[in-house]
Amino acid sequence: MNESPLRDGEFTASVMAVPPLARRADYTLDPAQNLALIRHLEAGGVRTLLYGGNANLYHVAVSEYRELLDLLADAASPGTRVIPALGPDYGKMLDQARILAQTRYRTAMVLPLGGFTTSEGVETGLTRVADTAGMPLTLYIKSENYVAVDTLARLVERGTLSAVKYAIPRDDPADDPYLRRLLQRVPAAKIVSGMGERPALVHLREFGLAAWTTGSGCIAPSMVMALLRAVQRGRSTDSTDSAGSADNDTAQRLYDAFMPLETLRHDISLIRVLHDAITFTGLADMGPLLPLLSSTPREHHAKIAQTARTLLALEREFASTQSNRSDTQAST
Repeated sequence: MNESPLRDGEFTASVMAVPPLARRADYTLDPAQNLALIRHLEAGGVRTLLYGGNANLYHVAVSEYRELLDLLADAASPGTRVIPALGPDYGKMLDQARILAQTRYRTAMVLPLGGFTTSEGVETGLTRVADTAGMPLTLYIKSENYVAVDTLARLVERGTLSAVKYAIPRDDPADDPYLRRLLQRVPAAKIVSGMGERPALVHLREFGLAAWTTGSGCIAPSMVMALLRAVQRGRSTDSTDSAGSADNDTAQRLYDAFMPLETLRHDISLIRVLHDAITFTGLADMGPLLPLLSSTPREHHAKIAQTARTLLALEREFASTQSNRSDTQAST
């Protein structure tokens, strides 16, 4: 799938998992452990993998970038889309774009840069990076000050951007004038909620966004895919009838299962907690976090481990139930 252009429909077909990146004790990439996590995600039905913030690509050396791209392309199954990140600064983006141009990848995501930018400068820079890479980009936006709505819309209309990962935090995600203005210019099918499960239901139900990015779903991919399907069915039916009510109840139950780990990530560190949580589950040994980040403090390890293992147990029970149900239906 990496060799074909990104299609709008891909976003509604799969939640976009944002996995950590496994490294050995000497910080070199660990192909076996990354493959183990990817296979777990694919077994749960996830078909879009975005390697960005949770993978700590902010600190990846340009000299390692081609090795990283090749590792991920080789590990993913043919039906899985891998979207690597680049940046966040212009110079690093441009160097990485030249490397991307030599691969079969058809899109990449631009990591957000805080400060030292203007909307006009972002437009010029992203246009040149996309031209150099020979592919449209996905823009990760975390601040209203990064790029103006009109500028962002122009980048989409010109084909410089194929998608937007929207992650501007709000106290109330339903109260978001910037997102409403953006949706007047950019189709909802091109916008993915980019802050995990917490605002996802509001972003899909109230704003009609295509899907969302998930960290905790790396532990529970079957559950996060079922959550997406329940929300999609709920949007297409009357919530007051029995079918719509059942879908909403299912969505809420699945959503609630993700909140304990999402709360720890929010309270401690989004990237660090997820990285350690994967290791604590035994799904894959993620190894150390690449500097300038580090593991979560030891005093948090017990609660992270317990919460992550509880979510994995729920995932395995859910996946087993779904498998038994499919077997029953196939035999009737």
